[in-house]
Amino acid sequence: MKKYLIILTILFVDVCYSQIPVELFMGNDKSTLDIMFFRYFKNSENKDSDWLFFNRNRVSINYKVTPSSNLPSFGFTEAISFNHPSLKGFAPVFVAQIFSTGLFPKSGFQYVNISEQMTFFSWIVSELLKNPKFDFFVLLRLTPEIDHSLNWFIQFETLSVFPSNQNNLYNFIQRARLGIKLSELQFGFAADFNQVGRNSFKTSTNFGGFIRYDF
Repeated sequence: MKKYLIILTILFVDVCYSQIPVELFMGNDKSTLDIMFFRYFKNSENKDSDWLFFNRNRVSINYKVTPSSNLPSFGFTEAISFNHPSLKGFAPVFVAQIFSTGLFPKSGFQYVNISEQMTFFSWIVSELLKNPKFDFFVLLRLTPEIDHSLNWFIQFETLSVFPSNQNNLYNFIQRARLGIKLSELQFGFAADFNQVGRNSFKTSTNFGGFIRYDF
């Protein structure tokens, strides 16, 4: 665990010195801090290359936390993909995820389409471990214009985790954001949903508000 904490510290320091969007979600059950961005590596001419870097760092704090239960959870996701123009948005991707339970390398394929008012990002990846789990992730973000100074901020994401081992559970997550975008600031209504199980599912919800700023 110590080596994972060292890796997390290095990644956190690196992120703090980058221009990134930071979201704070305050719900009825828990609060989360979420940092997520996409960035193309620059080539020798200081233009976007075919290599895309995806970064997500997320911390969740349950209001019912005790020394032995409902402990804070964290997740760090770093991904690199090769997006050649001939692939039309599709790309092979390698993912490294760090959770409180350990380090999980993954690989698979992704699709990305980023424009001024729309971002669509998705991947299907598999753990490179024994008895792997398979992730299907989708992110859709829309910022249609209201007037010259205001935009809507609409974001929906879903993560579906399918285990290959029958003893492990399915895990389905949905997150929705609906609000207003004012320059670098976004705020509004937020809701998170989670279903975990196999034959029967335990469902949890978290409703509240979010504030997001592009530093």
